[in-house]
Amino acid sequence: MDMVKTLGDAGIVPVIVVEDVEKAVPLAKALVAGGLPVLEVTFRTACAAEAIARMKAQVSGATLIAGTVLTPRQLVAARDAGAEACVAPGFDPEVVRTANAIGMPFCPGVATASELSQALALGCRMVKFFPAESAGGVKYIKDLLGAFRWTGVKFMPTGGVNLSNVEQYLAVPEIVCCGGTWVAPKAAVAEGRWDEIEALAADASALVRRVRG
Repeated sequence: MDMVKTLGDAGIVPVIVVEDVEKAVPLAKALVAGGLPVLEVTFRTACAAEAIARMKAQVSGATLIAGTVLTPRQLVAARDAGAEACVAPGFDPEVVRTANAIGMPFCPGVATASELSQALALGCRMVKFFPAESAGGVKYIKDLLGAFRWTGVKFMPTGGVNLSNVEQYLAVPEIVCCGGTWVAPKAAVAEGRWDEIEALAADASALVRRVRG
């Protein structure tokens, strides 16, 4: 999988926390139907791997990414469940090396120039800028690009990104996509309001098309 191209085509990647595995498939179907086919399922819950496996098997058109992957063990579990790429909120060289060794596309998290330098040294083409708004937002990414643009690095900002500011991020060419939880609100997922989630996904998809043409 070409992670940069796949995530770039999506523009917005829903960040999903699945607490009830029975909701995994209808949630994924609603998001894909709304025009957001790339889904990040975070490893914050015990059923994350099972959720990915069910989505992979039952949701046509979905591309599954494992999020909040903090250890080599989680990395392997995500791969075995059917994830096509993994992302993390922070930078751990051991996890990056394991991803390279098993051929798993991996996007580590960075919030400083030093972390970005280390990620690039290990061959990462794209990094997750997290927590995006708290760490300085679009301005900080542009400041980093002043020094690192020549490397070809791409960014996936996540954390505090929402409808009020996502256009500012997507307007930066080096920002491949944005991750966000607003597309699948926790309460809407818990109550099974799939039509609402599909509508939010459709609005987000339309925004990407409007910004990027």
